[in-house]
Amino acid sequence: MSRYWSTVTHGLIPYVPGEQPVLDNLVKLNTNENPYGPSPRALAAIRAATEDSLRLYPDPDAKALKAVLANRYRVSPAQVFIGNGSDEVLAHAFIGLLKNERPLWMPDVTYSFYPVYCGLYGIEYRQIPLDDDFILRPEDYSPCGEDRAGAIIFPNPNAPTGRLLPLADIERIVAANPEAVVLVDEAYIDFADPSDNASAIALVGCYPNLLVVHTFSKSRALAGLRIGFAIGQHELITGLERVKNSFNSYPLDRLALAGALASVEDEPWFQTSCRKVIATRATLIAQCQALGFEVIPSAANFVFARHPGFDAARLAAMLRQRAIIVRHFNTPRIAQYLRITIGDDNQCAALIDAFRDILHAAQ
Repeated sequence: MSRYWSTVTHGLIPYVPGEQPVLDNLVKLNTNENPYGPSPRALAAIRAATEDSLRLYPDPDAKALKAVLANRYRVSPAQVFIGNGSDEVLAHAFIGLLKNERPLWMPDVTYSFYPVYCGLYGIEYRQIPLDDDFILRPEDYSPCGEDRAGAIIFPNPNAPTGRLLPLADIERIVAANPEAVVLVDEAYIDFADPSDNASAIALVGCYPNLLVVHTFSKSRALAGLRIGFAIGQHELITGLERVKNSFNSYPLDRLALAGALASVEDEPWFQTSCRKVIATRATLIAQCQALGFEVIPSAANFVFARHPGFDAARLAAMLRQRAIIVRHFNTPRIAQYLRITIGDDNQCAALIDAFRDILHAAQ
């Protein structure tokens, strides 16, 4: 089959998504899905949209969804872009905004889809090391003479570490690079402590080079619908719309649009769900630390942890034998860490019980 592949296809190293295993009594803590489910209003809206109107195309501009998102984030609808999951939004941004003569800068430990997009679209990139504590240093993203970024991308909180970069540090990066688009991928921002006021959307009105990307998959528990959006000034959004309308004019179907709209309108459910995850995360971190784990500070719906006395791959395999699935990345710098999704209290209790059994048996 490979003799029919294009040169680009031959050179691709595809992204490896989180495993979706089928096991009895599975405790699934590997793909950062929300354990509390979507808003009941969203589910009702999806059911109501399952009617004869499905024979018609959806609104290609997602005008109603843009309007409610604009109202929630205090921007104009013209500053909102809608896509089929944040991965599609990112893909359009890579080809439409991040491909330049100069390389794209990103952290060395980050969302592993970024280098995949660079390979797909022929984008030169530079990976800038996080410090020894996996912290992104804003000074590393400042131009130095002719050494300037063509564009910059990073998640906040970072993935897979979960670390949160303060808003003031994000502003330092954006302000230092006025000629480069800075894309902040906030897939997990809703799980940050609300007192941090961490979202970079607050900076969009001041910086025309800033694009902030969000997803409905995590905090709104709609991973199965594939809904993402970006917020930025009009020039960036117009660029994304040009790419979208050259690729797929109807990225969201009628069911996704209905569910997304109702989800945004159900603010109490959203806030309650996020608070539950934040509370369980604090408990899980404390319990892991009591068992001797080193846990990176997390503002996401997962924790990144290692045990000094146990190989991470072995530990992941032993959890699997107990029908508990976590994510292990066999890559430089992080091969001894496990990324553990915050499940519900029962799932996290099962994980801690398994850790205790494994560690006790090893003594």
